[in-house]
Amino acid sequence: MIIKNVRILGGEPVDIRVADGEIAEIGQGLEGPETVDGGGAIALPGLVDLHTHLREPGREDAETVQTGTQSAARGGYTAVHAMANTSPVADTAGVVEQVWRLGREFAHCDVHPVGAVTVGLEGKQLAELGAMADSAARVRVFSDDGKCVDDAVLMRRALEYVKAFDGVIAQHAQEPRLTSGAQMNEGVISGRLGLTGWPAVAEEAIIARDCLLAAHVGSRLHICHVSTAGSVEIIRWAKSKGWNVTCEVTPHHLLLTDDLVEESPVGAYNPIYKVNPPLRTRADVEALRAALADGTIDIVATDHAPHPVEDKETEWSAAAMGMVGLETALSVVQEAMVETGLLDWAGVAERMSVVPARIGRLGGQGQPLEVGAPANITLYDPSARTEVDPSAFASKSRNTPYEGMTLPGRVVATFLRGRATVLEGKLV
Repeated sequence: MIIKNVRILGGEPVDIRVADGEIAEIGQGLEGPETVDGGGAIALPGLVDLHTHLREPGREDAETVQTGTQSAARGGYTAVHAMANTSPVADTAGVVEQVWRLGREFAHCDVHPVGAVTVGLEGKQLAELGAMADSAARVRVFSDDGKCVDDAVLMRRALEYVKAFDGVIAQHAQEPRLTSGAQMNEGVISGRLGLTGWPAVAEEAIIARDCLLAAHVGSRLHICHVSTAGSVEIIRWAKSKGWNVTCEVTPHHLLLTDDLVEESPVGAYNPIYKVNPPLRTRADVEALRAALADGTIDIVATDHAPHPVEDKETEWSAAAMGMVGLETALSVVQEAMVETGLLDWAGVAERMSVVPARIGRLGGQGQPLEVGAPANITLYDPSARTEVDPSAFASKSRNTPYEGMTLPGRVVATFLRGRATVLEGKLV
């Protein structure tokens, strides 16, 4: 197959010949029996998400591996990491293998299960980390995401344990005693709305502690969904020491601010903006963008968190936390980072494909688009402008904060090892 007229990382137009799942040739004027017209789209290595909630097993009313991977393909992703807070929790080799096999069966993108750090996400006893690492799923990322491993001794033991197989602990940084009953970012707006505040220090204190622990035991630490300017400074300091610490930011924390809770298009207290960690201030957003640009923040991860309509369309205090994000992530990053001049397309590829694959230890993903590399390719038209319509999502859930917004760009096609999963914006 020949993919014609594409611009690798925004460069000059070329054609790409794909054969046997790999890039066989890159040049101009290539011919073959089957062609796909790229129309001048930007070609990126297939995107990799280190933080996706697929909900299966247990919450198939919100999402399944099939619908979640379809959503991922529509967003340009060729690999996702499925978080462990399913029902049952992915804390054994049996459960992670179930998720991995479902991913292989539906194959809209690669699915790499994330194992729980503690049994049942309860923070009391280490889960079967070694068994999950040795399983068919070959788990290398472990997280209790949704809950913090707040016990320092248990966190130290987890960091020590995963060193044996080059694993990484991905921490949800939230000191539970500082966030009991918290509903949104602590500040002037939370006070005005009468909602219990979620202080920045609750995130920052855990990050500081865990950076010190990771340095002490010489292990790999990854911080999930960084959301505050203070967190950025702590991580920058840890990296200056040469410690093995990485972190991620979500698209929504790069674009949205806590004032939407008070001033959304449909009025105050709209639970569509309720998320964990909460939307922060404009100053935090600017700090996160700058940190992503300078490499202090390593990657963008969606934290795609689907919920059925009844869990979001309710009063604020009872509503579930989370937003879907796979199908809008690249557009939001273009809006927040490319159109502001903070990143070019090579930088986007680095932070949404190359480095996430490296952190997750995915050998066949996140590779430069060159001869001999796996043909995991995303074609993206940055000139398109699209109004976000949740009813058109492949995801089973519709809890997007971008409904009705016009965002830049559109995923034209996605190829997984040379096989089209999306063509002309539609699932294949």
